[in-house]
Amino acid sequence: MSTPTPRPRDTGHYRYAPMRGRPRLELPDQAQLAFWIAPNIEFYEWLPPLNPNRTSWPRVTPDVLNYGLRDYGNRVGFRRIANEMAIRGLRGSVSLSVAVCDHHPEIVERCLELDWELFSHGIYNSRYFYGLSPEQQRQVVIESRESLARVGQTLDGWLTPAITPDLHTQQILAEEGVRYTLDYFHDDQPLPLDVPNGRLISIPYSIEMNDIPMAYWQNMPVGEMFAALRAQFDRLYAEGAENARVMCFAMHPFVLGQPHRIEAFARFLDYVQSHDRVWYPTAREIADWYYAHHYERMVAWLATLRGAY
Repeated sequence: MSTPTPRPRDTGHYRYAPMRGRPRLELPDQAQLAFWIAPNIEFYEWLPPLNPNRTSWPRVTPDVLNYGLRDYGNRVGFRRIANEMAIRGLRGSVSLSVAVCDHHPEIVERCLELDWELFSHGIYNSRYFYGLSPEQQRQVVIESRESLARVGQTLDGWLTPAITPDLHTQQILAEEGVRYTLDYFHDDQPLPLDVPNGRLISIPYSIEMNDIPMAYWQNMPVGEMFAALRAQFDRLYAEGAENARVMCFAMHPFVLGQPHRIEAFARFLDYVQSHDRVWYPTAREIADWYYAHHYERMVAWLATLRGAY
């Protein structure tokens, strides 16, 4: 009788690293907070391939209601979001279903005109990583890199479609030269991940400061959504005076780009910009800064910590 393979107790990609005693994260111009915006510009297929672990649509397939709602985001909502950000000189770091490059090239052209970063959210957001072999996952990463190269962008960042990675995913990203991942939600600062080959950091993304959970899962009214965003910003900004923090606001054009929500989004951006010590980078710029100024120091500090992963 064979001995069963023990189950891992955690991902093995990062260890417990308390904020107390952690090396100070310093940002450009003595900023207390790096604030970045992640528009999720996605493409959902009308009839996606079946996945044994999860259905692609909330209702039956085809789901006319939800397909049309997401199509609204790409037709109308994206432009509302982009315009409000452009008025304020704020750039986006786009969590992109790279198939958008083929299906909606006008959206990609507008992002490039605005000097936004594009990173990969997979090919379609209706194709999950559940059940994919490591080589199948690798092919999605390679295809993402090739699609972004055709529009003049490099593949620096990654968010697995519908956040469905397994324990192979981050290793594959590092091996393929991806520099940061958003698949983990474990900290308010960028942190190195432990991968066998290459280098990879996590950058704070958010499932809390994210318009889908706020509006659809928690049924927050617009005023409550943006009160939560302001509270998140205020706390991180205050804590950043001691050790800098990162705040991400993740949004979706079919949610935030609705007429009844867009004005509150504009007011929130004005609130953030009323503070002096905020840095407004893309996610790629956060990674560049971190690798240049903090990566080696943090790796050395992590090596001093005791305890198993």
